[in-house]
Amino acid sequence: MNIFEGHINGSKPVIVDFSAGWSNPGRLMDPILHEIKEEAGGKITVLKIDIDKEPAYKEFYNIITVPTIIVFKNGKIIWRKNGLATAHELIEQVSLHY
Repeated sequence: MNIFEGHINGSKPVIVDFSAGWSNPGRLMDPILHEIKEEAGGKITVLKIDIDKEPAYKEFYNIITVPTIIVFKNGKIIWRKNGLATAHELIEQVSLHY
């Protein structure tokens, strides 16, 4: 099991930002995810996956738009959004699964 799988299979919610370095909308997610990570205080894991550097994830999760935000818990996808997500949307989705 790799580090990514270790995180998403855990009981703590994991927000994964599938993006690419060339994506302007992807860069707009950075401060939003930083804010969530700070507010959560370790209750949520936030990961960023560059699909150009990790193309296997792009295929496996059928990433066709960047950013694509997927929230996992216990190895299951509990929420997914193609495009930008607000901090409010993400916090709401994660809080439903604490």
